[in-house]
Amino acid sequence: MTLTGKVAIVTGSGRGLGLAYAQELARQGASVVVNDVDEQTAAAAVASIESEGGSAVAVVAPVGSSETADELVRTAVEQFGRLDILVTNAGVLRDTVLWKMTDDDFDLVINVHLRGTFTCVRAAATHMRDAGQGGRIICIGSPTGQRGNFGQTNYSAAKAGIVGMVRTWALELKRAGITANAVIPVAATAMTATVPYFAAAVEADAAGEPMPAFFRHDLGFGTSTDVAGLVSYLASDAASSVTGQAIGIGGDRLQLWSHPEPVVTEYHEGGWSAAALEADFPDLIGSHQQTVGEGFPPLPDELQRPVQA
Repeated sequence: MTLTGKVAIVTGSGRGLGLAYAQELARQGASVVVNDVDEQTAAAAVASIESEGGSAVAVVAPVGSSETADELVRTAVEQFGRLDILVTNAGVLRDTVLWKMTDDDFDLVINVHLRGTFTCVRAAATHMRDAGQGGRIICIGSPTGQRGNFGQTNYSAAKAGIVGMVRTWALELKRAGITANAVIPVAATAMTATVPYFAAAVEADAAGEPMPAFFRHDLGFGTSTDVAGLVSYLASDAASSVTGQAIGIGGDRLQLWSHPEPVVTEYHEGGWSAAALEADFPDLIGSHQQTVGEGFPPLPDELQRPVQA
C-alpha cells in the first residue's frame, strides 16, 4: 500500500488525532495540507512532517465556512497540483447537560463538526468529480454519535449527522469513483484525559509506556497512532471497494458498526391505535428496547486510581 503522489487535506490536524492522521498519510507518501486555528500549532505540525521527509503546508483557519473549505482545496491544488484525500477531523467541545446548554454551545459544535464536515466535503468532492480521478472522503465520527453520551447533546447530534451524511455521499459519489466512510475512533485524547476511568491508560500514554492490555484489548482503547492506520488504509487504492461504512478502531480492536435496522417488526390489522399499543407494546416491543450510552466493565483493582476530592 502506498499513497505516493497523492494529496490529502486533514482538518483539525495541528495536534492529537488529526496530527496522527496527517503524519501517517505523509509517511505513506501523501503530500498533506494541515489545518488548525492556531498558527504556531499548524507550523509545528508541518515541521513534524517535514522532519521525517514528508511534504506539508498549513492553512490556518476555523472550519465551518465555505470560504475555509474553498481555501483548503485551493491550497492543495496550488501547492501540490491535485487533491485525492480529505479527512474531516476538526472539532470542538462544549459539554453540558441539556437544560444548561446555551444556543452558543449548541451552534458552535454543530458549526465546526457538522457544517464544517459538509462544507469541506462539498468543496473537495466537487473538485474530485471535476478532475475525474476519483477520491477518498474520510469523516471522523464518535461512539457518542452512535450511542449517545451524557452531557453531549450538541456533539452526539453532530457525530450522528456525520455518519448519516457519509451514507448519502457514498451513494451520490459512487459513479465518480469517490468513496466516503466514517471512522469511529476510541483513543487517548484531551477529552478522554479528563475521565477518571481512563486515567491509567492516559498516564501510560503520556509517559510513553504501553497501555495496559485491559484498555487496549477489552475496551478497544488506545493511542492516536492506533487509529491512523485505518485512516491511511481507507485513503488508499486498496480500499476502493469500501464505502458508506462506519468503522470503529481503538487499541487492538477493529469494529464494523451496523447501519440502523429494525429489531422487531409487528403488524396489527387496521393499524396501531393507542389502545392497541397499550395492550401489545410491552410484550411485543418492550423487552427489545435498545440501550443508550456506553457501558464499561469494572476496572481491575490494579488499574484503579484514587478519586480526587
